[in-house]
Amino acid sequence: MKHSTKPILVIKFGTASITRDNGELNENVIAEIAQQVSAVHEQYNIVLVSSGAVAAGKRYLKDYSGTISERKAAAAIGNPILLNRYSHYFSAYGIPIAQSLCERRHFSSRNQFLQLKKTYEELWESGIIPIANENDVVSDLELKFSDNDELATLIAVGFGATQLLFSTSVGGVLDKEGKIVPEIPVIDENALGLADTKKSSLGLGGMVSKLTFTRLATRMGIEVVIFGISTPDGIALATAGKTGTRCLPQPCSMPARKKWLASGSLVTGRLLVDEGAHKALEKRHSLLAVGVKQVLEKFECGEVFEIVTENEQVIAVARAKVSSDALGGGRTQNLEVAHADDIVLL
Repeated sequence: MKHSTKPILVIKFGTASITRDNGELNENVIAEIAQQVSAVHEQYNIVLVSSGAVAAGKRYLKDYSGTISERKAAAAIGNPILLNRYSHYFSAYGIPIAQSLCERRHFSSRNQFLQLKKTYEELWESGIIPIANENDVVSDLELKFSDNDELATLIAVGFGATQLLFSTSVGGVLDKEGKIVPEIPVIDENALGLADTKKSSLGLGGMVSKLTFTRLATRMGIEVVIFGISTPDGIALATAGKTGTRCLPQPCSMPARKKWLASGSLVTGRLLVDEGAHKALEKRHSLLAVGVKQVLEKFECGEVFEIVTENEQVIAVARAKVSSDALGGGRTQNLEVAHADDIVLL
């Protein structure tokens, strides 16, 4: 059986779930990850998205205080340490691993994204698991992923994963009584309200981030499970929906290119449209200049922009046929700003 026919499973491990309270790597957890992943390895093409490089490297820097340049330096030290530990524990199960350092631009360019996908498929063909992380050493501040929850979601959506698992230190989404919510049918305001706004001292994300990206992933037809790695057989149970919080996928018939546009593209501009344009977009029509009320943020031809309504709700993303400078003036009323095929309703 060729590896490429297997379903794709993306599993994200945050800093808090793989480090000790003092911020150093918890090798027991990495050993546990290797054991649990090896148990499901035959069934899936797997991508691991792992934080922890900064945590692994920062103790080697004198007087570390967490500045951006120090974080980059810590990541440069920590990445090989982190990969070495993963490689050590996975080798016990005969599973080779590969490093994949990603930047935002790898997802914003369709061509670069398809090259990344091809590389992963090549690795899967030989039973190798890629471990992805943001390339902190060179990532531009303006183009950073908000955190690895976003990176994991972009990989899951872009590659057409069937499931996305978020490993947490708390074991799932908790209700007001502190009990794990077993299932969330749709990520709405009520579901987002469950997120504790306290972030862990180690990670950037927290539950707000996880639920925000879960909303995108489930809208794109991916099942998301938020679970705890300390649960015995947690990964196998999570794939079966038997532990943590299972967030149900929504029906989605979008072609792969539109899914990529909705998730992976780098949004540079913003347009405010009127009610007429909003209705036309919902009927799958193109966006014409006549429906644009205001350019909120400028963009160039070919760039991706958000379309917002008067109550500031983002209703779509689109690839521009013209630059925002071409808008305005009576003669441009019928100008096509974005073709229907390049507009994704959110």
